[in-house]
Amino acid sequence: MAQARETDYLVIGAGAAGMAFTDAVLDHSDAHVTLVDRRDDVGGHWRDAYPFVRLHQASPFYGVASTPFGGAIQTSGPEAGLRERATGAEVCAYYERVRRERFEPSGRFTFLGGHDVSDDGRVVALGSGAERDVRVRRRVVDARYLSPRIPALEPPPFEVSDGVTCVPVGELPSVVSAESFVVVGSGKTATDAIVWLLGRGVSADAICWVRPRDPWMLNRAVVQPDPAIFLGMAASMMEAGAAAASVDEFFLRLEDDGVMLRLDRGVTPTMARVPTLARWELELLRTVENVVRLGHVRRVSPGLVSLDRGDVRVGAGAVVVHCAAQGLRQRPAVPIWSAGRMVLQPVRAGFPCFGAALVGYVEATRPAWSDAELNAVCRSTPLFSTPSEWVGIQAAGALATAAYMAEPDVAAWSHSTPLNPTRVTAADRERDEVVAAIARFKAVSEAGVRGMVRLGRA
Repeated sequence: MAQARETDYLVIGAGAAGMAFTDAVLDHSDAHVTLVDRRDDVGGHWRDAYPFVRLHQASPFYGVASTPFGGAIQTSGPEAGLRERATGAEVCAYYERVRRERFEPSGRFTFLGGHDVSDDGRVVALGSGAERDVRVRRRVVDARYLSPRIPALEPPPFEVSDGVTCVPVGELPSVVSAESFVVVGSGKTATDAIVWLLGRGVSADAICWVRPRDPWMLNRAVVQPDPAIFLGMAASMMEAGAAAASVDEFFLRLEDDGVMLRLDRGVTPTMARVPTLARWELELLRTVENVVRLGHVRRVSPGLVSLDRGDVRVGAGAVVVHCAAQGLRQRPAVPIWSAGRMVLQPVRAGFPCFGAALVGYVEATRPAWSDAELNAVCRSTPLFSTPSEWVGIQAAGALATAAYMAEPDVAAWSHSTPLNPTRVTAADRERDEVVAAIARFKAVSEAGVRGMVRLGRA
């Protein structure tokens, strides 16, 4: 028999977005939240990620607004001087601690792990099939609309013939002794896999990198929770937007400013999902010279990789490393608020935890507002894949930022949380380098946004 309960918000998905939204609603209202996830505990796809994964951004940009995540400056190693980046295990432990120490003591929180929500709104236990009739007083919140697709849970998007060892990236530790590897993928997962292999003593000559598209990546040194650094990077972006005559020129200007990185200076990238990368990683990746640019893989056979534009011979026993899952999905931007429902999406491009927390704060503090008024303050911005899309979405994100920062309380809240990459505290405003970065940004931001809008439409 179905078990009935009541809640104000039924949040579907306990990953980064669902956790950040839940935290903000619990902190800024008296609402009850029921959080549902297919997994047994919170953390979303991090619970299935490859064992050597790390955040690609600084830890303070991740997590929930009420509970800062890390923040120490590294004092040794190749990233000395940069903020720490948590491991996947640390991310999961952090979210479990937030659930246990922040959400549950509120007395207004229920977690239903190992459950799913059907299309008609029924909450079902995956193990027993038992149904729960959850009566939602305010809204159902979809926190899975942009859930990433990862190799651990997605089969490779190509045919694998008998006799080929093909493993998702998470199984690399079990095959690290192989003589050669074929790494399939252009994004952050592929770069992580190659850096890990090289760090374990695998020769660069033993790696074949199938890279359907070359990517632009952000220099991790300029994406730091310090307004002098981050606003300096943002000012470079605005200056490039104001001056560039083409999208390629825009990115080349940012490369000259030390903001953007590319793997091969002889190849103009056509991919711009733009994760962050450190220069030490870049130098390692450049040691792999066997790079295949013949499109997407269609089939792998013993000793042979068949692609869109030809075949490539590889070692007969080469291990094929699947890093080709979709990752962050591109789906159409839809209104965040609609009747009885919310769909969590980025508001400021590139920082999903801040966006979800911002949406939660606005929802919690404006119960009388209409959906139209709420959507006007928090404008959803879609994800991106190509350089022109990235430029256009950065412009949209700047306009969205102006909309929510026009609300005094939202602006004050935004400057209170490390999740906000443009956070400026009272102490920061006394620093000369921050004052200079703000002035530089303001001087060109209007022209920069206009230019990025133009480039994004080209």
